[in-house]
Amino acid sequence: MKKILLFLTALICVSNAIAQKKTYLLVQFMKVAPAQESAYLETESFWEKIHDQRIKSGAILGWQLWRLQPGGENQNNQYVTIQVFDDPIKMFQDGPGESFLTIAKRAFPTMSEADLVSKRTESLQSRDLTETFFMEQIDQTKGQFNMSLGNVMAINFMKVSPNNYTKYENAESKIFKPEWQNRIDAGRTGSWSLLKVITPKGNALNSGISHVSLDKFKDFNQLYGSPNTYNTLRSEADQKAWQEALTTREINSYMAVLIKKAAKDL
Repeated sequence: MKKILLFLTALICVSNAIAQKKTYLLVQFMKVAPAQESAYLETESFWEKIHDQRIKSGAILGWQLWRLQPGGENQNNQYVTIQVFDDPIKMFQDGPGESFLTIAKRAFPTMSEADLVSKRTESLQSRDLTETFFMEQIDQTKGQFNMSLGNVMAINFMKVSPNNYTKYENAESKIFKPEWQNRIDAGRTGSWSLLKVITPKGNALNSGISHVSLDKFKDFNQLYGSPNTYNTLRSEADQKAWQEALTTREINSYMAVLIKKAAKDL
């Protein structure tokens, strides 16, 4: 009996540890001038190799580069990068303490230190980093969606007043999430996740954005090819709850296409 109790206690501890495992995202928006676009994409190819090494060392879980749609000079940003972490400390200190040169030498063993430093300097000159968000994932749908190049994602920025945080988050988890899960189960959507902004930087400081949801799709055919019906709203009470939930936030959305990635997925 004692052994059984010890086993159950250990099982509960392991289950709690798994349940408490969280994901953190560093999301950065880039403004790239048309004349710099080729240089910027070449720069990100360089950084992709760096991020591969960071993944191997355990500094990050993954890295992705998305091109914002429709693109062009008329929008504030053209690209967004996402770094994925399993620890907020790693996210804020940007790695386990290794220097850029230490990591870069592993990624490019034949390049000199001078060339590596020059490459890094060039990368900073090819784009303007306009907005940075440190975020914690607080909810997500079930199911495995394997990210691949060409995937499409809606990035939905929410402005929620602090006194509405609980009401808004409950609405996302209890009303919006079941609808997304329904669509995923029907093969109409890839995945959905909800994140809370921990700390904004740069222009993001004045944006008032408190939450972000990410809606991922296999491609534009999956995004636009299914009827936009709400299968989880089957009663007047459901419809009323949905409408009330919509009033808890202001929303502004970007559409993006995945063009580069390193290792593990979101």
